[in-house]
Amino acid sequence: MHLTRFTDYSLRVLIYLAVKGEERSTITEIAETFDISRNHLMKVVQELGHKGYITAIRGKNGGLLLNRTPESIGLGQLVRDMEHELSLVECFRDHNDCIITPACRLKPILNEALAAFLAVLDDYTLADMLGQRQPHLARLMQIPTAEK
Repeated sequence: MHLTRFTDYSLRVLIYLAVKGEERSTITEIAETFDISRNHLMKVVQELGHKGYITAIRGKNGGLLLNRTPESIGLGQLVRDMEHELSLVECFRDHNDCIITPACRLKPILNEALAAFLAVLDDYTLADMLGQRQPHLARLMQIPTAEK
């Protein structure tokens, strides 16, 4: 199983916004933090907004915020929402020209493996990814945190 960069970047955006908390973030600062294309990140952010994961506020004091709590963002559903093609091999797709499909056992085996992969992700949320690591994540992403 290989997740696309689109899903990888989606996870990074959500982690960044979760660590940042109530403070708004920009696409530029997230792109610079992870050294990824701003243009590609714009597409990711647009899809995350469309799917209800984040809110984009326009204007001078605008920015990006999580639209849901980290505890309510399931990793399995996020992967399902962001991966536009979960077809592991040709026989999963609508256009299948593989001649051995009628007798092959690969499709049900891979189907079971994919279901197991997603079932494990269904057991975790964005909050589970943060946990007690949130201060360390903030340091790595150079996000200032309030002194306690």
